[in-house]
Amino acid sequence: MDWGTELWDQYDIIEKHTQSGLELVEKYAKFVKERTEIEQNYAKQLRNLSKKYNQKRSNKDEPECRLSSHQSFLDILNEMNDYAGQRELIAENLIVNICIDLTKYLQEIKQERKTYLMEAKKAQQSLESTYKQLDNSKKRFEREWREAERAAQHAEKTDQDINATKADVEKAKQQAHMKAHIAEECKNDYAAQLQKYNKEQNQFYFNDMPLIFNKLQDLDERRAQKLAQGYILFSDTEKQVMPIIGKCLEGITKAGSSVDEKNDSRIVIEQNKSGFERPGDLEFEDYSQGINRASSDSSLGTPKGPIDLLGKNRSKNFWLFSRRTKFSSSTLTPFSTPPTPSPSNGSTSPKFGRDPLSYCLKEINKTVKPRISSFRTLRRSKVTPEKALPTVTEDFGHLPPEQRRKRLQQKFEEICKELQKEVDKSEALGKMKDVYEKNPQMGDPASLAPQINQTSQKIEQLRGDMSKYETWLAEAGGRGDTLRYRAQSFNNNGAHDVYSPDGAHSDESTPDPSQAIYAEFDDDFDDEELTAPIGECIALYNFPGVSEGTIAMQEGEALAVVEEDKGDGWTRVRRNNGDEGYIPTSYVSITLKK
Repeated sequence: MDWGTELWDQYDIIEKHTQSGLELVEKYAKFVKERTEIEQNYAKQLRNLSKKYNQKRSNKDEPECRLSSHQSFLDILNEMNDYAGQRELIAENLIVNICIDLTKYLQEIKQERKTYLMEAKKAQQSLESTYKQLDNSKKRFEREWREAERAAQHAEKTDQDINATKADVEKAKQQAHMKAHIAEECKNDYAAQLQKYNKEQNQFYFNDMPLIFNKLQDLDERRAQKLAQGYILFSDTEKQVMPIIGKCLEGITKAGSSVDEKNDSRIVIEQNKSGFERPGDLEFEDYSQGINRASSDSSLGTPKGPIDLLGKNRSKNFWLFSRRTKFSSSTLTPFSTPPTPSPSNGSTSPKFGRDPLSYCLKEINKTVKPRISSFRTLRRSKVTPEKALPTVTEDFGHLPPEQRRKRLQQKFEEICKELQKEVDKSEALGKMKDVYEKNPQMGDPASLAPQINQTSQKIEQLRGDMSKYETWLAEAGGRGDTLRYRAQSFNNNGAHDVYSPDGAHSDESTPDPSQAIYAEFDDDFDDEELTAPIGECIALYNFPGVSEGTIAMQEGEALAVVEEDKGDGWTRVRRNNGDEGYIPTSYVSITLKK
């Protein structure tokens, strides 16, 4: 069914309907735009929320960061951040695929509708102009015909008048004949105009307007189809990101499922285990015997048992094995073994009397302040900052035994790694100095002296620190042999001696067994598997390779690159026969594997 056939006389209705359709498109585009604003605000709020609760993520040294529950929460925040990104993607796609597209299409169909309406108006104006011409010719014909009738009646009356002269009669007849001729011409003109109007009217109602109405119908149908596509895109845009949103939600579920409460408890134990022994039972003190009176239970300084240890750990005011509370070798700690009885009389030492534990408690009471004696006072007590924070010592003596051992172990390993780095640097400087001495054109050996001296001082300092922390670690019950490093050999004169880590030349020095932990060679280096090449190089010049650790090469020779230049100007290469060594980086053209 066509508008041109069925609605041929409903021009105003068609005009109003098409205008309403355009307004609906504009309204929907505005609706989608406001929806995108909601999505953008929602995504922004989600991002701000994730950022707000993710502020501690950068501080990975905090103890709780190792807990699975804490890490799962961080994973949830990351998933929510990704979820916010998908909401932003929805908003972006809605703007591009619907708002911008519909706005552009709306402008096009507005212009097209305007063109069709102008054509209809032009056809209407043409028909109205023809009708006006017809009406004018009709009125003229009517007027002239009436005048011709009056002229004919006047001529007949004059002809019957006996008083009228022959000239008057002839004149009246001529006038009547002229009027009749004019009326006949007007009649013919009216007939022609009527025929023209009927033809144009038929063209207007059966051809021109139906064609325009059909074009407007096609425009309105295309507009409805485009709008329907926009409705579908509104849903499809969100459906496209639903799989990713589903993955985000699955990630949140996975984060919740990855919480390992048992492992978290184990981590809490590892991080906070003090290493103290639980207090033993107090022995009965017989005051009827003539011994030194021990501190009574009412003494504020006497340990009451586990509650006192809890209070001690809470306030951090006292550690049994801290440097501040160490006793002399003759004074026993509560966990020390009492001296063996004298074989002469079989009695205990008179210094301790009959009860060594009582003496120990008395000594502790003299050296420490009163402590919290119950859970209630532990909860209600307020410790001043200066009392709450223990004195931090270099040997971590302010920490409980287990925590002290871990910190010492960590510090010892850090020093070992730093020392290995400095030794490698010293080795590179030694090789460079040898090359400069053999090939003066490559550089001045004296220019390396400041760096060599600085490296030597650094190695000596690290060696002292390592020895110090190794001793403390041994006292804490830890192991100091976790890392090794290779002893390097070079001196300022080009002679190769055993170069100790502290930078001193030990030509005739006797090895110190206490330093074997970091001064011995690693004998397993030769047995290790060959490192896979990371590239290849072509020699640009000849290189003699007379220094220790270097390898000779000829111009044009192809070698495999094993280790890149670390900034010291040397590259480690390997021949096909397995020989390895260092060569100057500037002497070769290197191609690394991607």
